[in-house]
Amino acid sequence: MERLKQWASRLKKQIVIVYLASKDHRVPWHTKILGLLVAAYAFSPIDLIPDFIPVLGYLDDVILVPLGVWIVLKLIPKPVLQELKVKAEEMSSGNKPKNFVAAAIIVLIWLMIIVGATYFILDKWNR
Repeated sequence: MERLKQWASRLKKQIVIVYLASKDHRVPWHTKILGLLVAAYAFSPIDLIPDFIPVLGYLDDVILVPLGVWIVLKLIPKPVLQELKVKAEEMSSGNKPKNFVAAAIIVLIWLMIIVGATYFILDKWNR
């Protein structure tokens, strides 16, 4: 259990590094965009796959977010990455920012799925 807590703590710091990289002028633009998407999703209070769905609900938390973080960290130039690690360590107050824009986008995706499914079902029912 202690090992899992350490992994989660390390992941939180890495997400902050990814967020800082998305704002750094020395990071390539494609890495900034990917970093911004990963950080926005990680900081979003709403998941694309809700956690109450068995197994799949934790898929994004256990696989997608760490994979995205790993990819972005590999794309950041090494000297910049070292500086960002120091900044992230200084910021480690434990409070992560909430990204309500990402949450709104995820809510819109779910609403579109619900509306689409409802339309499909009603269309089939009325035939």
